[in-house]
Formats: sequence, structure tokens, C-alpha cells
Amino acid sequence: MEPWQVLAILYRGGEAAKQEPRLLGTVENELGLRPWLESQGHELIVSDSKEGPHSDLAKHIVDAEVVITTPFHPGYLTRDLIDKAKNLKICITAGVGSDHVDLNAAVERKIQVMEVTGSNVSSVAEHVVMSILLLVRNFVPAHEMIERGDWMVSQIARNAFDLEGKVVGTIGAGRIGYRVLERLMPFNTKEHVYHDYIALSKDAEQAVRARRVEDVKDLVSQCDVVTVNCPLHEGTRNLVNADLLKHFKKGAWLVNTARGAICDKDAVAAALKSGRLSGYAGDVWNVQPAPKDHVWRTMKNPLGGGNGMTPHYSGTTLDAQARYAAGTRTILENYLNGKPQDLANIIVGIGKYETKAYGQR
Repeated sequence: MEPWQVLAILYRGGEAAKQEPRLLGTVENELGLRPWLESQGHELIVSDSKEGPHSDLAKHIVDAEVVITTPFHPGYLTRDLIDKAKNLKICITAGVGSDHVDLNAAVERKIQVMEVTGSNVSSVAEHVVMSILLLVRNFVPAHEMIERGDWMVSQIARNAFDLEGKVVGTIGAGRIGYRVLERLMPFNTKEHVYHDYIALSKDAEQAVRARRVEDVKDLVSQCDVVTVNCPLHEGTRNLVNADLLKHFKKGAWLVNTARGAICDKDAVAAALKSGRLSGYAGDVWNVQPAPKDHVWRTMKNPLGGGNGMTPHYSGTTLDAQARYAAGTRTILENYLNGKPQDLANIIVGIGKYETKAYGQR
């Protein structure tokens, strides 16, 4: 095989990445790939320059055979860029979620799109449970009060509740959604409901006390807490919009660690401001990095809280980075040696989608 040019668009970790080599997803630490790739005679180009026609992404994609990027600080592989990529054979997401790639263009060009499925499931599920507790217990305003030097318990307690006895629903009950329900079991929640195109087995449902609800409006109307755990595609883009939010219980909490564009940003902000939602938490944004004036950064509920937003890091703990770096290398090794890829990692095969519904992600 001829030597490849491998282009990795990662994020700059700065001093943190220099001090912590386990930050593998950074420009500085290069997913740990350089020694191995260069020993095989291949060229690795690593950059965080990804915006505009003069970026390293636009410049080097012309000759690259392999492009690697992450979902946390993605390089957006648009149709225009793919059209310029005359040698491109495979796009790899170091992590989970490939909506930053124009999949239709990849299908037409017979470019494979791969991701490291499962690499972040435990990490994200833990983050979901943490976010639910932060909202329900009204933790963020309480901590901000302490930082200000104030002490007025009533201002916090008036919007703080127990998770015990609440109804929790997940939109998507696949690898992450199901693990969220598993992790909620010790909290003695009242009931778990889920919306998914694919029903869980009866044994799986019983193990997490879950009941399937076929209509998403029906689901949200029953829930004290709703968590979004489905992939972004044309069927889920802006799924949580102004119309659906009207069906939420007044004062419900919403958590989204899937993709920001599944929720209409302005509709969510308006629902929080009006009190329709008591809180919204997540670490995914419709544009990443989020602009400094993004409404989700500062939105509040009428009682002055309810914002649990973080930068997109739920699936990039140091443990998750070790998994997705290893998975990226395995995909590259399979490609180099002409071996079949793990079917679970294939988003686009050679000229076709590998269709996955909620429950298969």
C-alpha cells in the first residue's frame, strides 16, 4: 500500500495537554498515533485550524486519504470540502457522533465514515445522572450563592426537590439511554419511560422498570425529568421544539447530552424563562465551540437558576479518551491491513448508510 496522508483535526489543549499526556484528543498529544503511523511510513498532519477556506482542514483535505476529527471540537466536513478531497477514502470520528460529516456526500463519493461506538457510553451516562441531580436539587444556584458570600437557604430550597418518586423518561434507550436508567435505579424513582423506534426486550424493560411510550408528546407529558439520548439526524433535528415543549409538565427538567441541534435553542431558552421548564442541562450545543453570546450560556428560570450547561466534555473524560484513541487506531489498522471493520463502528459503508435506529446506538 502506498503511504497515506492522515489529517487529524483535534482541539488545542494548551498547558493542560502538556502537563497531562492522557489528554489524547488534543493537538499536543495526537491520539498517540504519530510514532506508530510514522513507523509504517505514513504522514500525520495534526491541527486545530478548521474554519474557512484558508484553514489547515481546507488546505490538507485535498490530499488526505484519512481524516480524523472529534465530536467535541469538530472539523465540519461539508460537501464542498468533500468534493475537494480527491484522495479521501475514510473519515474517522475519534469518539461517538458523526453529524459533522455530510453523510450524503460521503455515500455518493463512496467514502467510509467510522466512529468508535461505545467508547463514551459510561462517561456520558454518568454525566446525565449528575446533570439530573444538579437540576433537581438546584445545586448550581446554591453553589453560586456560596461563592458570592451569601447565605439564604430559602432562596435555594424553594426550587429544590428529591429525585426519589419522580418519573424519568429518555428519548432514546440505546447504549447510553439504557445505562442512564440502570444508574437511576438506586434513587427509587417512581417510574421510567422511554421513547424509541426499537422496543427493548421484556427482560431489559423489567431490569430497569421501563415502559415504552410510542408517542414522544405522550412521553414528555408524563415525565418530571426528560433526558435526550438519541443520535442527531433529519428525524431528530429540532425534535424538542416549541410545540413539543407545550406538552411537557410545567416545571419539568430537561437534560440533553446527545446533540445540541436536537433541541431548538430559542424554544428551550423561552421555556426556561417562562417556567415551563425548571431547568435545562447539557454539554452539547448547536454550534461548537458555542459563541460567547449563545443564549444557553446565561438563560435562567424565573427563580434565578435552572442552567446546567457545560462545554462538551461528558464523553471525553481521560478514561473515554483512552478508549476512543485505542478504537481509532484499531480502525486505522483494519483499514491499513484490509481487514473488515467492526460493524458497530460503521456509519457509512462503501456507498451506503448503515442505518441505525435509537436503540442500536
